Amino acid sequence: MHGRVQGVGFRFFVLREAAVLGLVGWVANEPNGSVRCVAEGSREALDALLEELRRGPAGARVDAVSTAWSAARGELGGFTVRSGWHGGD
Repeated sequence: MHGRVQGVGFRFFVLREAAVLGLVGWVANEPNGSVRCVAEGSREALDALLEELRRGPAGARVDAVSTAWSAARGELGGFTVRSGWHGGD
């Protein structure tokens, strides 16, 4: 997600939404000021998360959400907030 998405509780907003939707994965701040999210679950739940990501929490301004789809690996357990400068997928 790009825009005003850091310093506004965006990662914890994603954490809550993912939990409600039963998704697994993670969300993290990126060095360039964006937020990155990797999620696995049903297509319906993922589409619902994308809708929420485009809105964001109060105080955020989401200018763009980039998406990339791939087959689920089944390696993710739960949904976590990763600290900044995470090691990747």
